[in-house]
Amino acid sequence: MFSARMPGLRPRPGADSTRSRAPQPSGRSPRPPRRRTRGSLSALAATGALALAVSACAAAAQTGDTAATAKGDVRAGASTPDGRTPRPGAHSAGDPLFTYLGNGGYDVASYDIRYDYRPGTTKMNSSVRITATAKQALSSFSLDSKVDRVDSVSVQGEGAAFTVSGEKLVITPRHALREGESFRVDVSYRVDRADDTRSPSYPPTAHYLQAWLEKDDGFAVMGQPDRAHMFFPGNDHPSDKARFTFRVTTPKNLQAVASGTLRSRRTTGDRTTYTYTTRDPIPTHVAQVAVGRFTKVTARGPHGLPIRSYLATARYKAAKAPVDDIADQVAWVEKEIGRRYPFETYGVLGVPGDYDGVALESATLSTFSVEGLTRPAEEIAPTMIHELVHQYFGDAVSVRTWNDMWISEGHAEYYQLLYSVAKGYRKLDDVLKQRYEFEFDKRVESGPPARLKTAQDVLTGGNNGGLLMLAGLRQQVGDSVFKKIEQTFYDRYLGRSATTKDYIDVANRVSGRDLTSYIEGWLYGAQVPPMPGHPDWKRAAAPAS
Repeated sequence: MFSARMPGLRPRPGADSTRSRAPQPSGRSPRPPRRRTRGSLSALAATGALALAVSACAAAAQTGDTAATAKGDVRAGASTPDGRTPRPGAHSAGDPLFTYLGNGGYDVASYDIRYDYRPGTTKMNSSVRITATAKQALSSFSLDSKVDRVDSVSVQGEGAAFTVSGEKLVITPRHALREGESFRVDVSYRVDRADDTRSPSYPPTAHYLQAWLEKDDGFAVMGQPDRAHMFFPGNDHPSDKARFTFRVTTPKNLQAVASGTLRSRRTTGDRTTYTYTTRDPIPTHVAQVAVGRFTKVTARGPHGLPIRSYLATARYKAAKAPVDDIADQVAWVEKEIGRRYPFETYGVLGVPGDYDGVALESATLSTFSVEGLTRPAEEIAPTMIHELVHQYFGDAVSVRTWNDMWISEGHAEYYQLLYSVAKGYRKLDDVLKQRYEFEFDKRVESGPPARLKTAQDVLTGGNNGGLLMLAGLRQQVGDSVFKKIEQTFYDRYLGRSATTKDYIDVANRVSGRDLTSYIEGWLYGAQVPPMPGHPDWKRAAAPAS
């Protein structure tokens, strides 16, 4: 799900300031307008009607499984030495909102991605090495892939047959993979950063965000919710997290930046290769890689945490002030949640111009428009807290399905609000009352926070209701029990993915109460429940005509 909208750019529900959309770059067709809903907040949600689409993966699977292989291969239907029968991996993770997305039969451990960036062309030669473990005996398996061209595929160092159908790359290894076997997949491919393909789960008229964001001196990426496989073939679903390595070669007068820590920088002639790795597994949709002219800002956070940010050099001076506050922001979040920041490093990336009107919780390196970072503190600081909290809920603890996205967005919205209150930017009950009144329209438009109507609703559908549920839960159980629930849930699912039921189970166990009906009413109910502590709050009256 998307993070808080950037001040001065596209609106988002419950934002702390009014925002407007920056003009589209020339040469791109204009996007359809987004729906707006009535409400008393300064910026409201934008979603649209959506019909789910399923990729034509069954045909790809059949083609992949009948591809020519070397003599003596173990094929589907034949017995392996341990008696297990290889069969194709599933071509979907079974997500109810993104039905075509994800793959089954294996678990990814790591991605090692190479890009060769050259100015003057949007095409970029690339490769990825995927390390995974088979969860079943596999005769074939698929990857999500919407790259420009796939040149070659190998499995365990041997050339493999492959087919591309829709947004699936179906691979048939020369030898079937055994259950429990660790295996390596190498894909040589090319991307085209001019590709602006919308999600198959989005209808033709729905608004969507660009995946590749081209800049005069480079690019950045926006993989959320289901576009990361435009950057690299992989298992592009938040339930399968992995460690990342990015190796990016650029002209030596440019700089590459990515999630994780810079491990090496080597220059040969007029070309420099940067290597970044993440220490911890992260979801595919929050991986970031960018090329441009950046100025690095470093600091130390709590417990010696390395903080490194990269700001578009042309706007470095204007954007530096909020970046200097990141160490204090980390300290505030650590104290409020009661847990250390989860990754090995943190910072922000401020890209030149527009970042598609949003900010993104890209893991270890939240991404903003550098212009957004120049806004007044009361506008930009809460948004920075929002992205920082996502590092805990959404990145370190990811969601099992996109219907669980309230876990990510609801928490980010809630702690953002607490920060605004602590800084004197907002009054708690004033904002909660506005949010409560807005929820009646929002629930009609997008559905309940954990049972969204459409795939597009993951962008904003769970934010408001998730925040209200958390605020009401704290009102019912008290500060100490609420914090214990939050900490227990976080500790249990750190480095893993979690569901709505997981959160309910933790809340019940920690509180010693059955909170199921309260939480489910907020997250699954068609009607907006009463707000704990405020039985007088009602739906906002419609404005007089």
